[in-house]
Amino acid sequence: MTDVIRLTAAELGQKVAARELTAVAVTQAFLDQIARNDDAVHAFLYVDAEGALAQAAAVDARLDAGETMGPLAGVPLALKDLFTQAGIPTTAGSRMLQGWRPPYSATVTQRLIDAGIVILGKTNLDEFAMGSSTENSAFGPTHNPWDLARIPGGSGGGSSASLAAFEAPLAMGTDTGGSIRQPASVTGTVGVKPTYGGTSRFGVIAMASSLDQPGPCARTVLDAALLHEVIAGYDPLDSTSIDAPVPPVVEAARSGDVSGMKIGVVTELGGEGYAPGVEQRFDEALDLLRAAGAEIVEVSCPHFSYALGAYYLIMPSEVSSNLARYDGMRYGLRAGDDGSRGTEEVMALTREEGFGAEVKRRIILGTYALSSGYYDAYYGSAQKVRRLIADDFDAAFAQVDVLVSPSTPTTAFRIGERIDDPLAMYKSDLCTIPSNMAGNASGSFPAGLAPEDGLPVGFQVMAPPLADDRVYRVGAALERAVAERDGGVLTDQIAARWVPQAQEA
Repeated sequence: MTDVIRLTAAELGQKVAARELTAVAVTQAFLDQIARNDDAVHAFLYVDAEGALAQAAAVDARLDAGETMGPLAGVPLALKDLFTQAGIPTTAGSRMLQGWRPPYSATVTQRLIDAGIVILGKTNLDEFAMGSSTENSAFGPTHNPWDLARIPGGSGGGSSASLAAFEAPLAMGTDTGGSIRQPASVTGTVGVKPTYGGTSRFGVIAMASSLDQPGPCARTVLDAALLHEVIAGYDPLDSTSIDAPVPPVVEAARSGDVSGMKIGVVTELGGEGYAPGVEQRFDEALDLLRAAGAEIVEVSCPHFSYALGAYYLIMPSEVSSNLARYDGMRYGLRAGDDGSRGTEEVMALTREEGFGAEVKRRIILGTYALSSGYYDAYYGSAQKVRRLIADDFDAAFAQVDVLVSPSTPTTAFRIGERIDDPLAMYKSDLCTIPSNMAGNASGSFPAGLAPEDGLPVGFQVMAPPLADDRVYRVGAALERAVAERDGGVLTDQIAARWVPQAQEA
């Protein structure tokens, strides 16, 4: 069954529906791959083998009974350990929640289960999604399958690595400042941040509530679109959820027609600080889209230059508020409660032991920015910049259908290379942050390998709010053009390392 893990999610769904494969057999094939390889990759924090096989058996029973199910029924998925799943350990990559089993499931988790998607387990992440490399996980870093000495991106490095190592055909991520798109970029996979409010945040452990957004991760554009369609849509349990139809993302992914589209290249997202190979592949991607019929123009978004600084005031401020609930009193870790200490001392000891260095750094920064006398100067000013960034997007989208840029300024860096330099680490999200600040849709798609190091380069597509289908349309056009140029999708190039059948051949 090792050849099964090379199939796309769409192909797996078709074969399960036609009863050419059983959901149990497909699930077992991926569980076997995890058992073979995850000691090296460390994509998963928890593998729910028994639960996954039970879910798969239930799908098989429904299909054998003649029930019609969705296109992803019986297809396995790796779930970022930020989504609650009833009865399954959910840690957010932190010792603060080690051993916690939530009594309820996130709306996205429930929609996956209702669609017959089989949840393999929970993937590794930077603690409470705070990081750009998955090195901030309390349970150790995840490794990039392209080069195990390098990072797989963050915060959702476990989800992206599970795809690149063929341990899952689908994965779920969350994107606060690029935590879906940046890992997709450095692992040669596909990751999309939907319009803010397009997918429910209910049951997703909060980092920064005005920025967080769940989204799909996959190896192909169509697979990501099919997953997007499952998880998206209005949720009355989320007050920020948009009560509007889900954009036609699957139709766009199948089409990939960009003829007549006007694509704007963001002037501010390039130049100094961008690796030569990243810029080369980006420019080649523009040529491919031009050849497919799109018009390429340059667009200036002047306030994007201030996005990184504004983000690192707004996000820590919301972190400071959201993480105040972890006090050792109600659930999760409790330290120092030996009967001799008061409540405040137990809280302090719990937070000292439960939170890692990066989480503490952001809580302190956010608390300072919100403090009396500094609120207007820091948090208030950052929110004004956020408004200007949104205005830049509005002005740009009045001229073009989508905006594009590199997804990240560089390819995957080495594990440990930036861990002691927070500012260098934060710059990994330079290109992705503006879309979170404005709330519009965006995605990262493979553009090839950088000549200097042979590592993946991501191409970012940004579209207006609720125009998520444009992201997929451009992504599909690029995917086809790059596959024709390179002889297949990018992850096929590392199949020989991670798929036993290819090794034997």
